[in-house]
Amino acid sequence: MSDIFREVDEDLRRDRAERLFKRYGVYMAAAAIALVAGTGGYTAWRNWQQSRHEQETAALVTAISQTAQGPEKGVEALSAFAGKADPRMAALAQFNAAALLVRQGKPADAAAVYDGIAANGSVDAVYRDLATLLGTMQRMETGEPAQLQAKLQPLTADSSPWRFTAREMTAVLAVRSGDKERARTLFQQLADDSAAPAGVRSRATDLAALYGKT
Repeated sequence: MSDIFREVDEDLRRDRAERLFKRYGVYMAAAAIALVAGTGGYTAWRNWQQSRHEQETAALVTAISQTAQGPEKGVEALSAFAGKADPRMAALAQFNAAALLVRQGKPADAAAVYDGIAANGSVDAVYRDLATLLGTMQRMETGEPAQLQAKLQPLTADSSPWRFTAREMTAVLAVRSGDKERARTLFQQLADDSAAPAGVRSRATDLAALYGKT
């Protein structure tokens, strides 16, 4: 008797399953297809991204190699690459182009390139800050000290990886503005900071002593 009930129960379940499939089978199949397509699409997208990255890296290397034909040629090739590359790769090209402009004795042009990197929200903040630092560096002798110090101020925070260079540059700008007492204080702070790079501490020690005598 129990076998009969089991067969009836199985028939009912089978019938229910058939009704469910007739009602929702199309959606279930579509979902399965979407899942497979999605997985395949993601794999294809990831492969495409990898391929694109490799192609852009090769193109960047080619652009950099143009510097062998002269800095002007290198700047031209790097600028052309940056105009069509992914923001991060474009930033790498621009950093290289700016360095070439510095070598050519064109600090204003280099600073303008660094400004472009610093203003690009698609570039990681740490690299935008580096661009701000380097752009300020190119204006150290000609820019308005107060304005340059304002640009550097966020980079002097303890959380900034560029803080020691930013603090050293701030002290130099204090000298330019005639505030030697502030310069001495800043240099002494750097000299006493055990976390500062040895080169920065050595220079700061000498300059703190120098401006302490005046």
